[in-house]
Amino acid sequence: MAGKSNKSKAKRAAAQSSASNPTESAPQSDVPAAPAPASVSDNGTVDNAVEATVPEANEVPPPVPNADDSESQAVAASNDDQPKQGELRLYPVSVKTQSGGKMELQLNPGDSVMDIRQFLLDAPETCYFTCYELLLRNKENETHHLEDYNEISEVADITTGVCSLEMIAALYDDRSIRAHVHRARDLLSLSTLHSSLSTTLALKYDAALNKAQNPGDKPNVPELDCLGFMEDVPASLRKLISSPTEEIKCVESIVFSSFNPPPSHRRLVGDLIYLDVVTLEGNKYCITGTTKAFYVNSSGGNILDPRPSKSGFETATLIGLLQKLSSKFKKAFREVMEKKASAHPFENVQSLLPPHSWLRPYPVPDHKRDSARAEEALTISYGSELIGMQRDWNEELQSCREFPHATPQERYILLHIDKFLRCRILRDRALYKVSSDFVDAALNGAIGVISRCIPPINPTDPECLHMYVHNNIFFSFAVDADIEQLSKKRPSSNVSVTEKMPSSEKVPCKEGTCDGEHSAELNCCNEAPLVENEQATYASANNDLKGTKLYQEADVPGLYNLAMAIIDYRGHRVVAQSVLPGILQGDKSDALLYGSVDNGKKICWNEDFHAKVLEAAKLLHIKEHDVIDASENVFKLAAPVECKGIVGSDNRHYLLDLMRVTPRDANYTGPESRFCVLRPELITSFCQAESQSKRKTKTDEGTDIVPDPCDVSVDTSKTGGELSHGEENGASTSEKTVAEQQDTTADSAARSSESSKLCDEITFNPNVFTDFKLGGTQEEIAADEENVKKVSSYLVDVVLPKFIADLCALEVSPMDGQTLTEALHSHGVNVRYIGRIANGVKHLPHLWNLCLNEITVRSAKHILKDILRDIEDHDIGAAVSHFLNCLFGNVTGGKASTNNVNAKNQKKVRVHYQSLCIYIGQGRGKGKASAKKSLASYMMVDSNILWSDIQEFAKAKFEFELSEQARTTAKNVPVLRNLCQKVGISVAARKYDFGAASPFDASDVLDLRAVVKHSVPVCSEAKTLVEMGKVQLAEGMLSESYTFFSEAFSILQQVTGPMHREVANCCR
Repeated sequence: MAGKSNKSKAKRAAAQSSASNPTESAPQSDVPAAPAPASVSDNGTVDNAVEATVPEANEVPPPVPNADDSESQAVAASNDDQPKQGELRLYPVSVKTQSGGKMELQLNPGDSVMDIRQFLLDAPETCYFTCYELLLRNKENETHHLEDYNEISEVADITTGVCSLEMIAALYDDRSIRAHVHRARDLLSLSTLHSSLSTTLALKYDAALNKAQNPGDKPNVPELDCLGFMEDVPASLRKLISSPTEEIKCVESIVFSSFNPPPSHRRLVGDLIYLDVVTLEGNKYCITGTTKAFYVNSSGGNILDPRPSKSGFETATLIGLLQKLSSKFKKAFREVMEKKASAHPFENVQSLLPPHSWLRPYPVPDHKRDSARAEEALTISYGSELIGMQRDWNEELQSCREFPHATPQERYILLHIDKFLRCRILRDRALYKVSSDFVDAALNGAIGVISRCIPPINPTDPECLHMYVHNNIFFSFAVDADIEQLSKKRPSSNVSVTEKMPSSEKVPCKEGTCDGEHSAELNCCNEAPLVENEQATYASANNDLKGTKLYQEADVPGLYNLAMAIIDYRGHRVVAQSVLPGILQGDKSDALLYGSVDNGKKICWNEDFHAKVLEAAKLLHIKEHDVIDASENVFKLAAPVECKGIVGSDNRHYLLDLMRVTPRDANYTGPESRFCVLRPELITSFCQAESQSKRKTKTDEGTDIVPDPCDVSVDTSKTGGELSHGEENGASTSEKTVAEQQDTTADSAARSSESSKLCDEITFNPNVFTDFKLGGTQEEIAADEENVKKVSSYLVDVVLPKFIADLCALEVSPMDGQTLTEALHSHGVNVRYIGRIANGVKHLPHLWNLCLNEITVRSAKHILKDILRDIEDHDIGAAVSHFLNCLFGNVTGGKASTNNVNAKNQKKVRVHYQSLCIYIGQGRGKGKASAKKSLASYMMVDSNILWSDIQEFAKAKFEFELSEQARTTAKNVPVLRNLCQKVGISVAARKYDFGAASPFDASDVLDLRAVVKHSVPVCSEAKTLVEMGKVQLAEGMLSESYTFFSEAFSILQQVTGPMHREVANCCR
């Protein structure tokens, strides 16, 4: 695709989707607006070259041994006529607009019709046309009607240069006319510009560069004060956010009229909607929207008069009508378009997964009247469609996965690499779009569930078993087990934000149901089916998400997973999944073909299902092993026992509950550590290291072993400044010339195949060190356990020391908590080992402080979430500000004993259930005695109490003793930023005095947003190219490395759009 849109082709995968009208994409624009008619083609040329598909083969296939010399010469002779790698051949196509004007677009034959619609949606001349059809005329003057999901090459050959397009007005319907009004409102507002500090600085730099007299002169750009490593960073917070854009008012108001809906007799003549408009001149109009046009009717009072007014204006668009009615509107609209055209291109790009800032403008801007905003708030649907059928997320996702594509192993035997790339890009783009839309809908739905705006589907059941289905998404709650374990361990004399659970109220779990203990209050729901409390925990939800990602990346044909997202909001963790087909229409227990629903008491097995799971197991290093159920039946599994293989009503094979795809960490034993599993990156790294070791033993002494790209897939994912230093594990120590490498191509391929085979032979049993009864001989079980112990020892003895050494040598250079976490994960290290990392970098103050702050923030995050879970809505601001004062200030109080008494009287119930289990406070739901804590109880907690809890949590979770120094190092802006980002808090961008006893006020807490973890897939093709580029860069082959990065950049641009972190990583 040469275009900029990545929003539409996902719809091709799902005929059930409600996106049947092309105007659906109108309200949201993913692309920069073209600044001028002539610039439409210019903008297309520039952006298309960046976001190009690579139909001309961006990758060089392996050399063909039997290639004919004459054929090679012919290919070489035609190279001059072919676009270079990373470039696209664009062709001019004239467009006759709906208003009768003409413009020109630069298109590629691979562009889809939806891409063209997106181009037209960005052009100033056509941006307000949303309901039209496209006709294409070729050189034979034949007319072709373009369907939305067609590619241009499927209809006509535009390479001749004589093709033209024409926009023909189409009829509105209820949905499309509302989308048109929504689009018109967006065009009249500058709030759709996603400005940021980086784009503001970029525009300042460009302006200064243009003012420079000589091309070589350095532009004089005034730098922002107090940024970077300046001492007075708190005074610069307001400079970290861009100044709000001054709105240009085009119209007083555009609202839906109270005459809506049209009476039946007016519907029969085409009336769809009525709008009340007040212009800047003060004139009031009632506008009728019909299937064909917009016009001003004669209504002037409380009686509808549908006759056209005397002015007689009638246009196909609302913007066009307003331009005729108001001269001030016409002038202001022109200014808005010029303002958007002068903005940075990225400011016009809407990210599919938009980030949220932890800072908000200060002073808080005035909240002004906005009728349109009020209408949208009153019709909030929590992510679902107001008109039309709800989207079937599962069908869309699985249909996208079934798009035709080739596996990476098949790519090198394809004769047409361009066809392979286009299929992969089309599939990856569709998957990314549908997954991103699902995450957005899941986020809105989860907020509705937590806010009690969405009713449960089983209201007559006990509240602890409530389930929620909204917008074809299933929602359930998870519990923070870490806080519970800490609460159980705390002595009774300790006063804390969380309460102690007396041992007398603990009852042991039944055999085969869980490893932990339930509180006595669990008896209220004993009649309900209770199994596997692991699925009710924060940790198990994280593990399930990671397991889902692994099976998605394995991409085994015929084996499917549900879309999944985890939403943290107001202390609750909500797990959102697409609905399994048929699960809501009847009992699907008989459809379970694989795994167990009762924690291994009864295990189901199916040969066909096992074959699919076994194919994925080979890619994930999972061993095929025997498991014995309660009836002493032996089953051969290639997955965790608690996984569930179900055949949906669509006859697809779904694998669910993938909490333990990787084995348990042998370094952490005991019931409280049942959630501690090894990271998949560690498994990959260990298998590669073992395969290299085995290969070395088979080679003669002194033989140089050439590593293949897969051997560095983990170590090359380092962050920060390591890219400039290279990867020690991935690069060969000797420098080779290009000629030498070409001579060793065959030998390298053979070694690569051998290495891959040895790597695949290393497998692990995920069910060792669990309560499941394993089959096989004792020697086999001991060997499986020894393998897991070996990889766990590899983590402690090899990976951790190597990571600490890389930190000390600045090979890995994390700048904040997020990059430190990413560096740990990319090396296969769990965050629970951060305490050991901190002890290893004590001699380096910046790393020591970074680790201390991350441990502090993660411990404080869990305690703050526990507070948010129990506080009333009207006390959130005050409670959060008091917590921040206790953490960053020095709040003192002498009412600890009183707090302890209140804490005992306000105990919570934490309940563990199966996959539908949730955290339920006794106060959830009306008609019950509220167990939520009052604000007064939290106000009596002081800094010493909070820090005591943080220290205890750090010791229990991270095995690290937080010293008093942590209280000092935590009093800075980076720690505040880290905590706000993890919890979703937005604070005022003002100077905070961390030396004061109470630096924060309740008015400083401006927002509380949801934090999302998701399984949106990453383009595997681009990921492979990036890793290959890192290998070449580590070997000093800059040109080859640049080629790989450019190709990855080009592919990612088309899959994710320009506003994505993976796209930025290619530019590092």
